[in-house]
Amino acid sequence: MAAFPTDAQGNQFVPKYSLRKNNSPKVRVISFGDGFEQRLSFGINQNPKTFDLTFDVSETDSDTIETFLDARIDGASFTYTVPTESSMSFVCSSWTKSIPYNNRSVISATFRQVFEP
Repeated sequence: MAAFPTDAQGNQFVPKYSLRKNNSPKVRVISFGDGFEQRLSFGINQNPKTFDLTFDVSETDSDTIETFLDARIDGASFTYTVPTESSMSFVCSSWTKSIPYNNRSVISATFRQVFEP
């Protein structure tokens, strides 16, 4: 499994703060006619995370990130360590790039945690 690329100095790209972490617990719910319900967590990894990250980087670094993500459009996973979290496996199925001014780019991406053997 590949690791998310690093900058020219070998440092991990760090997203801007204001990142968002979403939790999506897998729960099965059975509702009964009298208003009662039962809930059961489903599967081994019941609470996958999704992170909305924004990288404010140079144009060269944005090309590195985009090339990396483009190479994984088939759904191949990669590892990345989100600030304040441990290293996780992710897929990224959508991202946007904007160029606010010369030699600067902003990449916004959604990293979805995956669990693989």
